[in-house]
Amino acid sequence: MAAERALPNLWHATAPAAPETTPLNGDVTVDVAIIGGGFTGLSAALHLAEKGVNAIVIEARMIGFGGSGRNVGLVNAGMWTKPDDLIATLGKAVGERLLTELGDGPSLVYSLVEKHGMECEAVRNGTLHMAVGAEGVKDIRERETQWKKFGAPVEVLDAARARKLTGAEGFAGALLDRRAGTIQPLAYARGLAHAALAAGARIHTETPLEGAERKGDVWLLTTPRGRITAKHVILATNAYGATVGKTPWTAHTEELTILPYFQFATNPLPAKVAEKILPERQGCWDTGLVMTSFRTDKQNRMIFGSIGRLDAMAEGTHRAFAMRSVRKIFPEIGDIKFEYWWDGRIGMTTNHLPQTHQVAPNVFSVSGYNGRGIAPGTVFGRALAQRVLGDENAIPIAETPVTPDPWRAPKSAFYHVGAQAKHLIDHRF
Repeated sequence: MAAERALPNLWHATAPAAPETTPLNGDVTVDVAIIGGGFTGLSAALHLAEKGVNAIVIEARMIGFGGSGRNVGLVNAGMWTKPDDLIATLGKAVGERLLTELGDGPSLVYSLVEKHGMECEAVRNGTLHMAVGAEGVKDIRERETQWKKFGAPVEVLDAARARKLTGAEGFAGALLDRRAGTIQPLAYARGLAHAALAAGARIHTETPLEGAERKGDVWLLTTPRGRITAKHVILATNAYGATVGKTPWTAHTEELTILPYFQFATNPLPAKVAEKILPERQGCWDTGLVMTSFRTDKQNRMIFGSIGRLDAMAEGTHRAFAMRSVRKIFPEIGDIKFEYWWDGRIGMTTNHLPQTHQVAPNVFSVSGYNGRGIAPGTVFGRALAQRVLGDENAIPIAETPVTPDPWRAPKSAFYHVGAQAKHLIDHRF
C-alpha cells in the first residue's frame, strides 16, 4: 500500500463525523462489491441501495481517504477539455451526451446534498476560471463560445468585473460558470456514506482488497479478515489504485499519469478583509501553465493550491510560493499564516477524459477525472450502478480496452520536479 504523509488537512478538521464503520470480519455474499470509498464508489453504493440491491463498499483506509478528501472542492460542470475538443475526440453523439450529463453534474451533486440533508458547506454561486494575460483571455473566450452552443449559463467577465467579484489582483478577466459551485469535499463524501448506509448499503473501512478469483459466475474477493462473494464488481479507486492488492485487474491503474496537487489554508481572515475577498464564495482556478486555485471556506480561510507534492524536499518551496502568491493576488489580506496543508493525486489520462472499462466479466471500472472528481465522480457512480443492473447504455462514454501508458512514470516525475522548479522562481504575473 502506498504511504501517505500525515499532514494537517483542513477538510478533516472541519467535516462532520464520518459514519461508524469497521473492517470486514468474516465472509459475506452480495450482489455488487465496490472497491473504493470515494465519490464514485459511494455514489454507486447509494444508487444501488436505493434500488434494493445488496451492495458492499470496501475501502482500504477511511471514507474519502484518497482524492475525495484532498479535493479543492470545486463542483465544476463538464471536463477540463474544451467542448469542441471533447467532441472531436469522442464523436458528435457520444461527445454531446457526455457534455450534457457532466454539464448537469453539479445539479446531481446539489440535489443529493439537499435530499439527504448533507452538512457540507454547499454553495452554488458558480466558479471562476481566471485568465492570466492575453492568452488566458483568448482561452476563456473560446470556452464561453463553445459552451454557449449548448445553452450553458457562462459569461466572460472583464478584468474590472473579475476583480470586483474576487478581490484578486493581476488577472485579465474570468469565465463565470453559474452551473457550478463549491463544497467541503470530505464532508460531501461522508454525507454520501451516511446516505448509502441509510439506504441499506454496507461499508467497511480499513479493508484493502488483497486478491480476486473467478468462481463460476461469481467473484471471490479476499481481504485481510474476510471474503466477499459478488456477482458484480465496481472498481472505483481512480488515482489511488495502488492501494488495491494484486488482482487480475490492476492493469487499469497503469493508464493514469499521477499529477500531484497541494493546498495551503490560512487562518480565518478578519471580517473586513473577508467581505472583499470572494464574498459570494465562488471557487477559482487559473489558465496558467502551472495551474493554481483559490477559494474560501465557511470560516473565511483562504485556500490556495497548485501542482506539486509536499514531500520533505519540496514542501518549503511550495509553501513559500503559496505565501508569495496569496499576498500578491490579495494585497489587502494582511498578516496571515498557514494553519493547514495537504496534498493529493489527480489521475490524468492521455486524452484528458475519463476511461471506462469492463476489465473482466462483470467487473467495471472508471478512472481519470483529470482534476474534476466531484461532479463526474457522482455522475459516473450512478452510471456504473445502472450498468451493473443491466443498462448497457448507462455509461455516457464507450467502454474501451485497458491501454497502459508506458510514459506514465516519467510524466508523473516531470510534473513533480517541474512544478517545484517553477515555484522556486515564480513571482506571479
